[in-house]
Amino acid sequence: MANTTSDIEALAAEIGENIYIDVAKWHLYLSNANLHTTVAEKAYSLIDNNNLSEDALTALLQEIKVTLGGGRLELPLVDLLPTKCQVNLMDILEEFQKNH
Repeated sequence: MANTTSDIEALAAEIGENIYIDVAKWHLYLSNANLHTTVAEKAYSLIDNNNLSEDALTALLQEIKVTLGGGRLELPLVDLLPTKCQVNLMDILEEFQKNH
């Protein structure tokens, strides 16, 4: 369990530093939005079950809801990530899978 926890923490740190939400050309990194751990935990299960694919990642990002406007609106994370960030996230996850 300790290895899993430290692996998820390492993955979360990598995601939090490199992946961001784009709001009116303003970049809110997932670590600042407190979403990096959620993404890492869910993505880790894809990696752990050998289910990592672009479609699986898109579905995962669709499931994660981001609350905006003090709860007035909820959007799927996939709708807030620029395509470049989604590609970068896939690269991060593939690299993590290869090394672990």
